[in-house]
Amino acid sequence: MNIVVLSGGLSTERSVSLTTGAKVQNALIANGHHAILADVFMGYKLSGSIEDEFKNATKPAQIEKVSELVPDIEKIKKDRGTNPDVFFGENIIELCSYADVVFMALHGENGENGRLQAAFDLLGIKYTGSGYLGCAVAMHKNLTKQMFKAFGVPTPIGKMLTKGESASFSEFGGKKVVVKPCQGGSSIGVFIADSEESFQNALTEAFKFEDEILVEEFIKGREFSVGVLGERVLPAIEIIPKEGFYDYKNKYQADLTIEVCPAEITKEQSDKMQKAALLAFKTLGLSGYARMDFLLDENDDIYCLEANSLPGMTPTSLLPQEAQAVGISYNELCEEIIKLAL
Repeated sequence: MNIVVLSGGLSTERSVSLTTGAKVQNALIANGHHAILADVFMGYKLSGSIEDEFKNATKPAQIEKVSELVPDIEKIKKDRGTNPDVFFGENIIELCSYADVVFMALHGENGENGRLQAAFDLLGIKYTGSGYLGCAVAMHKNLTKQMFKAFGVPTPIGKMLTKGESASFSEFGGKKVVVKPCQGGSSIGVFIADSEESFQNALTEAFKFEDEILVEEFIKGREFSVGVLGERVLPAIEIIPKEGFYDYKNKYQADLTIEVCPAEITKEQSDKMQKAALLAFKTLGLSGYARMDFLLDENDDIYCLEANSLPGMTPTSLLPQEAQAVGISYNELCEEIIKLAL
């Protein structure tokens, strides 16, 4: 098949996306496909006709390590030079329209929030992962939380704040809270506050990323993730950061986190988490594949924090590890994701 692996973009998770894209493209080429890796924002320079470009798309990309630094979005816009307010770069629509399917290796804003999916629906372009509505709801953490509450998915108590709205630590019972952007990913802009001073600092920093943030009760417990592939729920993976919490650095830099899959939990705990993951997947209207993040506290209560409609596929990402635990290799996982899209 002719496949465009779409990566890059303009979100704070750009670096993660570029790494995901390169690894996916390599897998698809190894599977015998003609796969082009393209940056949705920076565009793609054609060396000839689009047909010839796909015929010659057999050279694997170099997989770069995810940068520890959050990308400078304004600099990236300037680097493109022309039409910085237009999301689609040169030749992107033409390439995607010609391809049999687009593998969505994007993360964060305008890759995971449903806008790109809606545009592709209107253009008749097939793509991997969930449709526009599921992506839009899953991307907004407050909307996700309201849906979870309505349909019985266990989730921490939380409240959304908009920029300019004041709040005090005492409003949340004087207990430790988590402050995070409503539509962010990869734990960028996430802060834990345990006093009025740290709370106000957290609000200031979180609002630098977005105009809507979520303040959520802090749940002390073990961290897990559970993937769904089609109708199949994958085994839970436990995430154990060596220091701090599972933030951007711990997620993507090697040897900073211990990951155990299948997680060392009881069958009852595993069944409860997997059942909640599938319920969350269906509640949000997701399809294809996704990954749900959980906490398990000392009372054996589980809490679903959020859903990732386009989970990372980097060398340190969780979904491929969960798939591997049930005998699905990385290359086979990419192939299955494409089959689900078609």
